[in-house]
This record gives sequence, C-alpha cells and structure tokens, in this order.
Amino acid sequence: MALTSEATTIWKGTLFEGSGDVSLDSSGLATFGVNWDARAAGVANTTNPEELLAASHSACFCMALSLALAQAGHPAESIQATAAVTFEAGRGVLGSHLLVSARVPGITEEEFERFADDAKANCPISQALAIPITIEAELA
Repeated sequence: MALTSEATTIWKGTLFEGSGDVSLDSSGLATFGVNWDARAAGVANTTNPEELLAASHSACFCMALSLALAQAGHPAESIQATAAVTFEAGRGVLGSHLLVSARVPGITEEEFERFADDAKANCPISQALAIPITIEAELA
C-alpha cells in the first residue's frame, strides 16, 4: 500500500524580500518559517528547502541501514547520520554528504561500509533525487 505524505508552503512576496511557512500537513507536527536569507546565508530561526531535504535524507538513510543490518542478522544498537546538503545560488542543489556513525556488534568495518554504501544508494530519498515530478497548477 502506498502512503502519500504532504507538506504545504504559503509564500508571500518576492524571492529576496518575501517569506513563507512550511507546514507538515500529514503529521501536523510542525510549521517552519522559510525565506531566502535562510537559504543564502543560514539565518537562524528559519529553515530552507535544503535543510528539510537533509532531514529527510538522514532519516531515510538511518531507516534503510537499520533494516539492512537487521535483515542480515546484525541489528544496530544505534545509528547517527548527518546529511549535509549543499546549495549554491544559480547552480542549485550540488549534493548531499552523509556522515555516519553506528554501533553494530559483531560486524567488521568493511562489512559495515558495504551496508552503508548500499543504504546510501537504495534508501528511497537517495533514489527520489532523480524521480519524475508531476504538477497540477491553477491561477487563483
């Protein structure tokens, strides 16, 4: 069964002077302020699309790695992953770098690196970075 998750952004104003709010609609857990300054200069108390993408990538990676390790008989005690998503104005999103640390009893460093590489390549968010995008647009 497929699950569709939703988030909504309401933006007011121009790119550089305007701002918006991103709401996590499916869970209702949070609403985040977003603006250009957060994207270009990392201003505090507001977020940007790349930070939200980094949150998605790190969470998805941890889930994929946890599953793969458990299925192979090596359940992880803990996994910490930081995704650093780089954005450059005029060029867009340049990449996502995963920094991973885990406690997995009974596994070698080489085995762990193979599991981590597989999770990096196959977690749904890694794969989603090249998915088809559809749109429905109407002028209000």
